[in-house]
Amino acid sequence: MPILSNRFQRLVSAIEWDPFSVLGPHQGDSTNSSDICIRAFLPEAAEVVVLPGKNDSTPIPMKLVHPDGVFESRWNGHPLGTDYQFRIVDRQGKASQRHDPYAFSPLISDFDLHLFGEGKLYKAYEQLGAQVCIHQGVQGVNFAVWAPNAKRVSVVGDFNEWDGRRHPMRSRGGGGIWELFIPDMNDGAVYKFEILPQNGDAPFLKADPYASSAELRPKTASVVRDLSGYEWRDGEWMTARQTCDPLTQPWSIYEVHLGSWKRVPEEGSRWLTYGELAQNLIPYVKEMGFTHIELMPVTEHPFDGSWGYQATGYFAPTSRFGTPAEFMAFVDGCHQAGIGVLMDWAPAHFPEDPHGLAWFDGTNLYDHSDPRLGFHPEWNSRIFNYGRTEVRNFLINSALSWFDRYHIDGLRVDAVASMLYLDYARKSGEWIPNKFGGRENLEAVEFLKELNTVAHQEHPGIVMIAEESTAWPGVSRPTYVGGLGFTFKWNMGWMHDTLDYFSLDPIYRRYHQHNVTFGLVYAFTENFVLPLSHDEVVHGKKSLLDKMPGDDWQRFANLRALYGHMWGHPGKKMLFMGCEIGQWWEWNHDDSLQWHLLEYDRHRGLQRYVADLNRLYASQPALHQVDYDWTGFQWIDLHDSDNSTLTYFRRAKDPSDIVVCSLNLTPVPREAYRMGVPTGGYYRELLNSDSEAYGGSNMGNGGGVQAEDMPWHGQPFSVLITIPPLAAVFFKPE
Repeated sequence: MPILSNRFQRLVSAIEWDPFSVLGPHQGDSTNSSDICIRAFLPEAAEVVVLPGKNDSTPIPMKLVHPDGVFESRWNGHPLGTDYQFRIVDRQGKASQRHDPYAFSPLISDFDLHLFGEGKLYKAYEQLGAQVCIHQGVQGVNFAVWAPNAKRVSVVGDFNEWDGRRHPMRSRGGGGIWELFIPDMNDGAVYKFEILPQNGDAPFLKADPYASSAELRPKTASVVRDLSGYEWRDGEWMTARQTCDPLTQPWSIYEVHLGSWKRVPEEGSRWLTYGELAQNLIPYVKEMGFTHIELMPVTEHPFDGSWGYQATGYFAPTSRFGTPAEFMAFVDGCHQAGIGVLMDWAPAHFPEDPHGLAWFDGTNLYDHSDPRLGFHPEWNSRIFNYGRTEVRNFLINSALSWFDRYHIDGLRVDAVASMLYLDYARKSGEWIPNKFGGRENLEAVEFLKELNTVAHQEHPGIVMIAEESTAWPGVSRPTYVGGLGFTFKWNMGWMHDTLDYFSLDPIYRRYHQHNVTFGLVYAFTENFVLPLSHDEVVHGKKSLLDKMPGDDWQRFANLRALYGHMWGHPGKKMLFMGCEIGQWWEWNHDDSLQWHLLEYDRHRGLQRYVADLNRLYASQPALHQVDYDWTGFQWIDLHDSDNSTLTYFRRAKDPSDIVVCSLNLTPVPREAYRMGVPTGGYYRELLNSDSEAYGGSNMGNGGGVQAEDMPWHGQPFSVLITIPPLAAVFFKPE
C-alpha cells in the first residue's frame, strides 16, 4: 500500500506519467491476486458508486483512499468490462453519471505509430487531434498529441474545470504520442492540452496542433468538431477534376480576403459568414467570369493583421466566418457553380503565440533551437524544422486534409523562396550553410518534393502553386526530372516588370519597351501564373488604378490596357479583389472594398471590361490552350518602341486557331497602323478596351478589317488597323 500511496500522491500532484497503471480497472495487487479493483480520481466528488454494465445492476460503492479525491472499489469476482459508469454526487449535492476514461484501450495502432515515426502516416489527421468516435460501444472523443519531450500531458477544458490532474493521457512509447479516449464527450467541447515539461518548469497550456476547429480570437482554445456529417453534392466536379489537365484549361483566378471583400456596415461592419459569402461571392465570381477563387489563408490565426499567413490552426478553417461544416458548404457551392477553390497555405513559418506550436513540449519541437535556422527575422516568426520526420508529416497532413475534408482544388504555397534558401533575409554570419557549404536548404527541398508528390498521388487533379520569386530551376517541373513538383509558379518577374512599365509616364515608355517583352525570354521555363495579388496594393504601393499615370481618363485606359496585355500574355491569370472595379484606396483588411465606386460609369465600365476579358479568354482556345510552349505564342512586332506598340498572336492546339493581340501604350491613337498577320481573310475585332461600354473613347475598326496580300513584319499578309490610345484590341481571322 505505501507504493500505491506514493502513486496516488504523484497523481494528485499531476506528475504521474502513467495514469493507466493507477486509474481504471485492475485485477490483483500485492496482497490478493484475485481481487478486482477500480480506481478513479474525482476531486469534486463527495460520494461515488460504480454502476456495473447491463448484466449486473447492483451498484458497487467506492471509498476515498486519498483525501484529494482518489476513490477505489475492490471485490473478489469477475471484471466489469468497459461499459460500467460512475454515479457521482458532488459537494453541492448534484448527481451525474459518466463512463471511466481509464477503462478503454488505445485506438491508434502500433503500425500507425510506426508510420508516424517514419513520417509516412499520411492520414494522421484522422488519428491525432480530437476524433469524435464510438469506441468499445461508447460515444466519445479520442485525443492524441505528439509531445515526445513532455513529462506529462493532460486534456483540459470546461468539462474538467481546466484541471490537468483530471484527464492525464497515456504515453504510447518512444515515438512521443500521448493518447486518451474521453467517453460521453460531445461535439463543440472546448479543450487544450496541459503539458508538463521535463525541465521542472510549471505546466502550460497549448492548443491542439491537429484541431479541426478553434475558438474565435482573442480566445485560443481548440474545439471538438465532428466532421463526418456533411453530405457533399459536388460529385460531378470532383470526378471531372481527376482527368482535367489544368495546363490547357482557362484559369482566371479571383484572389479574395474573406474578411474584407464585403462587410455588413449596418451591423458594426461585421464579417460575412461562410453562408453569406456563398450567397454573395459565388454569384459575383460567376457573373464576372472568373474560373477560380483563391482564398487568402483560412487556416486559423490569432492576429487579423497577419491576413492568415501566421497560422496556429493548420487543420482548422478560421472560426471568424463560421464552422467547418459551413466552410464545406461554401466550397461545395463553388463547385456546384462551376468555380474552383484554391487556398493560400503557409508552411514556411509559424508565429510565437504561446498557445501555438512554439516551444510546444518545452523544447523547440517544430523548429530549430539555433536562431540562425529557427527564427525568421523578416516576419518575427519561427521556421519549421523540415529535417524532422514528424514535422514534415504534420505539414503534409495539413495539406492533404484540405483536399480530403474540404475538397479544396489547390494550394498556393506561400513564401517558397524563404524555404529554399538558408540565407533568406539574413546577413553574413546570420545563417548556417548546408552540409556541402551551400545556401540551399536541402531539407526544405526534400520536403517540398515529398509534399507535391504525395499530394498529387493521393488527390489526382489538384494543383500546387508556388509563390517563388527567384530563379530556382524546375519549380513547376516533376520531381522525377529533378524539379520541385509544383503544378504552377507565380511569375513575379513578369509582375514587377509590367507594373514598373505601366507606372511610367507614356512619354518615357519608348525607352523601357524591354520591360514588357523580356518576360517572353523565360515565359516557357515554368508553368507560370501571372499574379496581380494583394501584395501589390498595400504598404504604400498604391492601388493598381492609382499606380497608373495621367489624368483619370488615362489612368482607367492604362489599367484596361494592362489587363488586356495580361489576358493576352501566356500564363494563367490572377487578379486581387477590388482591382476589377478600380479601387482607389490601398486594400485595408479591416474594411470592405469600395463598392460604392460602382455608382460611377468608369468603374462600372472597368468591371464590365474584366468580365468580358474573362469570357473572351475562356471562349478562345488560342488564349489558354498552349500557355507553356512557344507553339502557342508568336511575336508580330516587339520592336516598335517609338510608337510603344506591341503586336503578337496566340495559337491553340489547332494551329489554324489564332487570336491576334495589339496594344498601343501611349495616349496617341495609331490609325492606319499596318500589322502583319499569318493568314488572309477577314479579321473580326473580338474585344476593344477603348469601347465606350468600358469608359473609352470608342475608337475602333468597325467590327473588323480585311487582310491584304502584302507581307509585313515577316508575315505573308497584313492589315491596316486602328489601335486606340492606351488600348488593347483583339482580332480573330474568319
